Amino acid sequence: MIAVRPAVPADAEAMSAVLTASIRELCTADHRDDPEILAGWLRNKTPQMVARMFDRPGAALLVAERDGEIAAVGCLNGPDEIGLNYVAPGHRFHGVSKALLAALEDRIRLSGADVARLTSTGTAHRFYLANGWHDAGPAEADRGMLCYPMEKRLR
Repeated sequence: MIAVRPAVPADAEAMSAVLTASIRELCTADHRDDPEILAGWLRNKTPQMVARMFDRPGAALLVAERDGEIAAVGCLNGPDEIGLNYVAPGHRFHGVSKALLAALEDRIRLSGADVARLTSTGTAHRFYLANGWHDAGPAEADRGMLCYPMEKRLR
């Protein structure tokens, strides 16, 4: 069973572990095992940095649990922007990311926004397209990787 809930500061260590494993193991097409790209991407994913995310104005952190374990981490950076949606490698392809994405989209709807925005990795791009998202412009280079600005009309 998958349950999505608001994250709490006590989740920071488990959230960090999910973020780090997801980036290292699932996003290799993006970072290409380049130590410099990985270091830059992981710099703010330590337990201490994740704990600081709870203090960011406008941020809403969510976790998806599967079988009682934190399996995915999501974040809204404001009323209409998804900033994080990462799944632990062992929980990939079990509906966890889709459940978390639906919860993030629901929060955006509740904020009153008509359109949701995010920037996708190359790894996640097909996932978002399959879930009704559309490219909102050309891919952009960021820290040695291609990123895809995307949006989805929610109303």
